[in-house]
Amino acid sequence: MTGVNLPRPPRPFDGRIERLITDAKSSPLRPERAPKGAPNIVLIMLDDVGFGSFGTFGGPVPTPALDAVAAAGLRYNQFHTTALCSPTRAALLTGRNHHAVHMGGIPEGANSFPGYDSVIPRSSASVAEILRQNGWATGCFGKWHLTPTWEQGPAGPFDRWPTGMGFEKFYGIINAEASQWEPPVYDQTVPVFPYRGRPDYHLTEDLVDQSIIWLERLRATAPERPYFLYLPTPAVHTPHHAPKAWIDRFAGQFDQGWDALREQIFQRQLAMGVIPSGTRLTPRPDEIPSWADYPDRFKPVARRLMEVFAGFLAHTDHHIGRLLQFIEASGEADNTLVIYITGDNGASAEGTVNGAWAAPSFQNGLPEDPEWLLAHIDDFGSAACENHFNVGWAWALDAPFQWMKQVASHFGGTRNAMALSWPSAISAGGELRTQFHHVIDIAPTILAAAGLEAPTSVNGVEQAPMDGVPMNYSFDQATAPSARTTQYFEILGNRAIYHQGWMASCFHGRVPWLRFMSVDFDGPQERWELYNLADDFSQSEDLAALFPERLAELLAVFDTEARRNGVYPLRDPARRSDPGLSVPSALGAVRSVTYTTAHVRIPETVVVNLKNCSYRIAADIEIRAAPARGVIACQGGNMAGWSIYLDEAGIPHFLYNYFGRELTFLAGPAPLIEGRHHLELRFAYDGGLGAGGELSLDIDGETVSRARLERTVPVVFSMSGETFDVGMDTGAPVGPYPHVFECTARILGVTLERMSELSAADREDLGRREFRASLSSQ
Repeated sequence: MTGVNLPRPPRPFDGRIERLITDAKSSPLRPERAPKGAPNIVLIMLDDVGFGSFGTFGGPVPTPALDAVAAAGLRYNQFHTTALCSPTRAALLTGRNHHAVHMGGIPEGANSFPGYDSVIPRSSASVAEILRQNGWATGCFGKWHLTPTWEQGPAGPFDRWPTGMGFEKFYGIINAEASQWEPPVYDQTVPVFPYRGRPDYHLTEDLVDQSIIWLERLRATAPERPYFLYLPTPAVHTPHHAPKAWIDRFAGQFDQGWDALREQIFQRQLAMGVIPSGTRLTPRPDEIPSWADYPDRFKPVARRLMEVFAGFLAHTDHHIGRLLQFIEASGEADNTLVIYITGDNGASAEGTVNGAWAAPSFQNGLPEDPEWLLAHIDDFGSAACENHFNVGWAWALDAPFQWMKQVASHFGGTRNAMALSWPSAISAGGELRTQFHHVIDIAPTILAAAGLEAPTSVNGVEQAPMDGVPMNYSFDQATAPSARTTQYFEILGNRAIYHQGWMASCFHGRVPWLRFMSVDFDGPQERWELYNLADDFSQSEDLAALFPERLAELLAVFDTEARRNGVYPLRDPARRSDPGLSVPSALGAVRSVTYTTAHVRIPETVVVNLKNCSYRIAADIEIRAAPARGVIACQGGNMAGWSIYLDEAGIPHFLYNYFGRELTFLAGPAPLIEGRHHLELRFAYDGGLGAGGELSLDIDGETVSRARLERTVPVVFSMSGETFDVGMDTGAPVGPYPHVFECTARILGVTLERMSELSAADREDLGRREFRASLSSQ
């Protein structure tokens, strides 16, 4: 099939056409079908999970679904990701390096250089598109996070949504993270609210339910069509949300702290043989406090945060197991290739040294108050907060490696456990594979299993060669040398190069939990290290001083790979605000827009920005039956945002929610009577970044309430998909009212108008903060 172009040209009609059908000769219509005996493919990937998390690889959390895949197939202990969310996903689906497909970072942190603009080129068709055009049914259920920010609104374009990149069915979230209790779910490109009226709703359970429903419908209507099911769970990215019963299973199991947990994981890994004997456990960085030095007063908070995470991971694996059990019960498991990747990067240390109660607070660069965490410990895991565990737990769960998510220079950021099974093709059930592989190798592996070669043209666009190599040789060759001999790594200046068994690594110097820290390239904090991986599985012994010529050779290889893939220019977050690095804005220079009830689930990036400026919000409504109730307009969620609403008595309110901690209310004097009304909220800004100002609420031309805001949200209301809505509140409620809380008044229009702009200095500061805030949404 070398040189194949997709879609294939129509087969010529080989019948005979005459004037009358009685004289003509028909010919069967032959739709595109997959090769005979083609396998089903299930690709599963979790979010923010370290190598040492799953019980299958020595971790503290029992994971029977991954156990089952490993028992029926193979475990891989030298499989790698990019160290970051969107880059890993882009590489996974295209089989190309992340910079080569323009995803050197996440969409929220894009700049205008090709390696970082977040616009996946049409010359890099996804494996889903290739399979779809060869007869597979294709479905994506979960987290996408590959769409440029300016294309995430309801106007599209939808080319880089899942349905535009090869998936016939999409059900999930388009953004980086989500509340598991009140997620911003899309069915195809239409927002839906599956949690409405379901107090026991959980996103992971819903995604698996929808996956099974899709398979049931497929088998009832196209019983012979193979499928490609991609399940990239938003779990276990922050917020760590899980049912309390699952969390409580782990009560008391982490009282010994993160140092002891890391040692226990390491010893289990050695005993299980998932790491080689002789592997050394790398030491704790100075930047992470020891458990002994951590304040006793806040240890109950840290313990509970880890219990929540463990419950979240166990709950996720359990529901993945439901999907695998369904496939087994369907009788199709033997010819189904299941690839279970435990994470898109290492464990996340973005929750700060003390942990976090509200994701938006640390995403805006505000330190968490451990006293607040202690006072709200019962909120952890619930819809009342967006909790994240401490840095120390992330380090422990990445045992035996150095560092964690974002740090692409070391395996704590890039080494992710993986297992796969395919009973009809893999007979070596339960074995371990040690070949060095990378996430770019998954797409070629799928194509090889499907009996397909990568096309030279897709939809009229010539295709760039895939960078990945198939892993299929390893299915029955345990000791075969790795087909991958070279692989570069780079994320946020952390960089490394693997070449012929050696690894050169350079930690750029910014720790993942300090978002507003700026460091220079080639500065004194940077030092290239050298490791011989054949003898040093965990990167524990730096050999740079002993083998300077070998290090120089690897640095030359890195430079070649960096230039070939578009890694340069290396970027520092401090330069995010330079005009030359800007990416498109959906609104351009527009400062005022009038919205209607057609505007629901509008992402923050495509709405008039009311942060760091004076502004007004004006609403024209008509009350036909008093008292009217419900949300007129809102933005954000229960962790940060604002809302104009009518309470149950019909009294108008404006609420400003500062990170779920400070709620400022303005209210009218009485319920609104029937008829038309004009409500106008004005904010006179003090100036600066995240500063305060004066609020006033007018009703029908008369000022009825005033209040002062001492501070405001500077960068982002939500990375969890909380949006702008007119006529309802679609996510976690901004204010003290029920879910959705649809407005019973007729809404004629809601105008948002930005009244002032930042100074040049403040714009530069904001640019830095925006980029660094995005680091936590990967």
